[in-house]
Amino acid sequence: MYRCLSTLCDLPSEGYSAVARRLLAGGNRTFPHRLTFNRADVVEFRMQAAEHMSISGVQDKVSLKLIRGKLTPTEKDGEYILKPIPTADIPRFKNDIPANEHLSMQLAAQVFGIATAVNAVICFADGECAYITRRFDRRNGLKIGQEDFCQLSNRTEETTGRNYKYAGSYEEVGRILKQFCKAYPVEIEKLFARIVFNYVFSNGDAHLKNFSLFESAFGDYILTPAYDVICTSLHFPEEARTALDLFDTFETESFRQNAFYKRTDFLKLAECYGMNRIRAERCLRQFADSETAVVGLIERSFLSEMAKVDFQDRFRDRLRAVTD
Repeated sequence: MYRCLSTLCDLPSEGYSAVARRLLAGGNRTFPHRLTFNRADVVEFRMQAAEHMSISGVQDKVSLKLIRGKLTPTEKDGEYILKPIPTADIPRFKNDIPANEHLSMQLAAQVFGIATAVNAVICFADGECAYITRRFDRRNGLKIGQEDFCQLSNRTEETTGRNYKYAGSYEEVGRILKQFCKAYPVEIEKLFARIVFNYVFSNGDAHLKNFSLFESAFGDYILTPAYDVICTSLHFPEEARTALDLFDTFETESFRQNAFYKRTDFLKLAECYGMNRIRAERCLRQFADSETAVVGLIERSFLSEMAKVDFQDRFRDRLRAVTD
């Protein structure tokens, strides 16, 4: 018995379930579960195309296009982003990075109902795994308007300094959303759930550029599907617990006593957002009730056995923090 390389459901043979394949292909096109090239080819292509690539970041990402059932690296009009195992030095579980991002995204979607970019694990020609995600900034073949929260708040390295992506708070993220999103009462609850998810699953890199708005089919701006969601502390255990502080200047008594965020802090954040307290508590309760489903998906994931144990331990530690 095999597992779908996207949804992790049981399959009789290697590949993707019919539903996952349609989502990945964007219709009735076929979608390969194996690539015709290897990781070394990705690094070489990225170096050759570095001046033309539009994907930022230090990871060895490459843009792909699906042409006649074959995924091919491309410099423009890419439909997918491929992330292989990084070439950079990583302190722990380096080979598990693609499986980690895949699992984190599947947990967000399957267990917590968070809209995510369509994603999967895919194999290179030699069998090594990589992470692949379908771009969501196109509709009917045309690029749609999208801006991340650095752009929305006019933050760049030139205006704010080298760490401009981290120069803010989640309280401010809520204010930015309120300024640019007419559907704020609906979208703020989605934002709150994502912030709690990132905390519970130890994503210490949920910075301002990892939240974006895009133009909906109705012409207004709403949150994009979640992307770049990964349990970063699995690989960098000494990192800060959050990419941004929860609040601009405020500290709860709980934080002063514990030096880390707990349930009280997230309820205070929901209050700052103007959320109904009962709905904020319901969101936190969903995390409290999720342990069995989360552990089940971790066990089905493509993480190594040691990484699965570490991932579960980190999840349970953070879960206690937001439910006590």
